[in-house]
Amino acid sequence: MEQKLRTDSTRVQEVRARIRDGEHTGPTSGLAHGFVHANLVLLPEEFAFDFLKFCVRNPKPCPILEVTEAGSPEPVTTAPGADLRTDVPRYRVYEDGELMEEPQDILHHWRDDLVGFLIGCSFTFEAALLGAGLRVAHLDQGRNVPMYITDRQCVPSGPFSGPLVVSMRPYEPEELPLVVSVTGRYPSMHGAPLHVGDPEALGIRDLAKPEFGEPVGIERGQMPVFWACGVTPQAVAMKARPPLMVTHSPGHMFITERRHSEYEV
Repeated sequence: MEQKLRTDSTRVQEVRARIRDGEHTGPTSGLAHGFVHANLVLLPEEFAFDFLKFCVRNPKPCPILEVTEAGSPEPVTTAPGADLRTDVPRYRVYEDGELMEEPQDILHHWRDDLVGFLIGCSFTFEAALLGAGLRVAHLDQGRNVPMYITDRQCVPSGPFSGPLVVSMRPYEPEELPLVVSVTGRYPSMHGAPLHVGDPEALGIRDLAKPEFGEPVGIERGQMPVFWACGVTPQAVAMKARPPLMVTHSPGHMFITERRHSEYEV
């Protein structure tokens, strides 16, 4: 068993090495099967406590997996030896709330006061959905999951306030009990859906025009199902306007060495 765990960790480290070397620059869905992918937020230390409170007050979109020490790019709990400056395929760099660039590493943006937050990702419950025999539309269609800014407001903390972002996957009505049961077992990865059906009830006007990701086709008889999404901090950053905030580019996650099963309730 110990040898197998070492082998599995080595496999994840090899995937991260490919990302670090620029060999993989696309979305991470399908990489390192069985291991948790995480959303990333990096903020100056002076904003870190307010953001931590924001996450605690909004656990559905922002379930915390790890918080790093200020100035350290290493997530010692979830991926010891990894480097948050280089091990994400594509980043987003915000300055005063404005998206400035989407680089493949952030070495030139790194500061000694940056604190890293790793936040649970829906890729975990997607693996569980597939394991339960349910389809995942954006995977079938070779697209990034569609994500929408809603008119629901998060509970604020200090300068951090703004709208909830949701992801969407379509399912048939008879599939919904299983969908809710499977995803509800992973509260650290956004848990069960928060809305089913009419997108206008969330302030979403057009499913074909997501703010993040790509639209997916909805088959006849299917209903849109919405989950809280870890891209929420990116929408909040546009309003909070910290001098510097770095996140992953949607769908381009940080891959940890923790297994999905460790977060199953």
